Amino acid sequence: MRMRPTLTWTPTGPPQAPAATSVEAVASVVGEGRVLVLSGAGLSTESGIPDYRGEGGTLRRHTPMTYQDFVGSDEARRRYWARSHLGWRAMTGAHPNSGHHAVTTLARHGYLTGVVTQNVDGLHRAAGTAELVETVELHGSLDRVVCLGCRETTARAELDRRLREANPDFAATATRINPDGDADLPDALVRAFRPVPCAACGGGTLKPDVVFFGENVPRPRVDQCYRLVDGSDAVLVLGSSLTVLSGLRFVRRAAETGTPVLIINQGATRGDTHAAHRVDLPLGHALTELTRLLGL
Repeated sequence: MRMRPTLTWTPTGPPQAPAATSVEAVASVVGEGRVLVLSGAGLSTESGIPDYRGEGGTLRRHTPMTYQDFVGSDEARRRYWARSHLGWRAMTGAHPNSGHHAVTTLARHGYLTGVVTQNVDGLHRAAGTAELVETVELHGSLDRVVCLGCRETTARAELDRRLREANPDFAATATRINPDGDADLPDALVRAFRPVPCAACGGGTLKPDVVFFGENVPRPRVDQCYRLVDGSDAVLVLGSSLTVLSGLRFVRRAAETGTPVLIINQGATRGDTHAAHRVDLPLGHALTELTRLLGL
């Protein structure tokens, strides 16, 4: 039986003060510079990619593939690649929104030490942020594929070409896409789908170069993020509920070392108790206003 990833958490401790609806206090901290951005799925919703845990989050209707299911079952892998083959087409049509571009603007003007993103959509790279500051894709990226046998990494576009050749009659339209690139697909189309093996070694199992639920983020990547936290004077959380430890641990690290935590998110987060300032606003609007207040 597939386990549903954590949807929410139970708040503990005293009630939190209401979140602000102005970014002025956040702007005063960001204006001092040396800020690390930690971004989540809420930053990409305005690009047409839904989040996991928001009011309309996909976890309420969709159980993502887990690492254990993927490596343990041929049928699970067939299901994943059939649905992801469809979802990938929709993901490639997503473009950075005003929130991504605002982060790039902050980086260009020297306010950021780096970006750690929990998203696998590659939109920070598409917005040019990675050309300006150290950018860590904590959970990997859907535009790369890795062989679990020989460990060869290849471009997702190349796999898409091979899958099209192996499935010339595959015809479906994505009606709903999920943050992991998975899309709803009728069972009959899943059963008829033909995955392909690794082209480099001829038989290895291909997996998207992303961290599935139930899989650990590589330790060197975690250490890289801790280094960025320790080298920053503030951490700015954008569009993440911080429900799971994957991102929450960096907020906790900042709080433990006395580094101010700033949160802009629609809805409460698990890191609110650590926040010096928290704002409840749509990310595109909030970050556009933030750059305006900084005169950018």
